[in-house]
Amino acid sequence: MTEPEDPLGYWTGRLLRMGVGILPEDARSFVHDLYAKAQADLDAERAEADFEREE
Repeated sequence: MTEPEDPLGYWTGRLLRMGVGILPEDARSFVHDLYAKAQADLDAERAEADFEREE
């Protein structure tokens, strides 16, 4: 069985190519935090939409 591709790896690589002097672990941490925030926002939007449908 193969490992699924790292979903953060693509964006971490892009960030590293754009910035000079960014440490790889800092770039990955930034991408991770950004992804987590975006996911939380989407979850909140879905919860609000579900609540609206139930009312």
